[in-house]
Amino acid sequence: MVGDLEAFGLGGEHLEAAGLDRVADSGEISVVGLTEALRVLSRAREIFDLLVAEVERRRPSLAVLIDFPEFNLRLAKALAERGVPVVYYISPQVWAWRRGRVKTIAQLVDAMLVLFPFEAEFYRRHGVEAIHVGHPLVDEIPQVPQVWERGAPEGEPFEIALLPGSRTGEVEVLLPIMLQTVAHLAREIPVVARVIHASSIPAPMIDEAIELSGLQVERVAASERVAAVAGSHFALCASGTATLEVGLLGTPMAVLYRLGVWTSILGRLLVHLPYVSLVNLVLEREAVPELLQSRARPAVVSRTVLGLLRDPEAIARMRSALGELRGRLGEGGASRRAARERSYW
Repeated sequence: MVGDLEAFGLGGEHLEAAGLDRVADSGEISVVGLTEALRVLSRAREIFDLLVAEVERRRPSLAVLIDFPEFNLRLAKALAERGVPVVYYISPQVWAWRRGRVKTIAQLVDAMLVLFPFEAEFYRRHGVEAIHVGHPLVDEIPQVPQVWERGAPEGEPFEIALLPGSRTGEVEVLLPIMLQTVAHLAREIPVVARVIHASSIPAPMIDEAIELSGLQVERVAASERVAAVAGSHFALCASGTATLEVGLLGTPMAVLYRLGVWTSILGRLLVHLPYVSLVNLVLEREAVPELLQSRARPAVVSRTVLGLLRDPEAIARMRSALGELRGRLGEGGASRRAARERSYW
């Protein structure tokens, strides 16, 4: 409970620390991919039933659903059937794939609070009340000096930041690839590497991967990521919100991702986007390279990175493009605007 606000539901440790009465841990069912989702299906059903039971017991005046569409749209239906107004914050990417779900959203969601201007336009065209509140990262990621501002390293190693993701499944796949990439780079140029450790990932998982690689790699806590990324000449980044964080800090990057075979096939059939990374989507061009599926291999990634690090003009162009991000994401105060938005009460 915070002041006169009582909140309960599904969330992680940060929400619990902020005052959420946590019914279940979102980390138990936070996965990416079709085959990965099947593994947690049974637990997801249990958590769904727990939440619905708590809704019936406590009778909340409002439900705020955040992202997580496969689970939350089903929950929205149960909430609507029980007369609970539904606000959705951080839109499902229906503008990217499974656009038919926007009809479901129009029926079940009272208001959609979105991060990007193009999302508001999309929803309004489909009859959904949408309010553009901006992106909270504009406030969370400060403007700090970036290491390239001192020029290319002369006689010093290139510093590489590794951001393998915040879900165990993606870290298991991507971190070994990133570490092998560092090993490839080290044969050509002097490098030092640091892994940004998301708080949702057990430290032993990171440490074991580093030990198996045989490399001397520092593990950096998420709370120290801003200085670590800004102090790096390049970042290897899992596709997701982290690409925006890296981009806002002005650090050149390559985006990596690899899904299961069936998930990848389904994605190619359903996704209607020119890019995967949020950075490229927001900038509306391929400002940073995307190395996906079979291209997310150490040999390919290292060639890409090496080519960029040896080309000062390419690095300058990328940094110039990343400099546009903050303006594209809108003004600061997104979370405050979302909290104060009362058109749905």
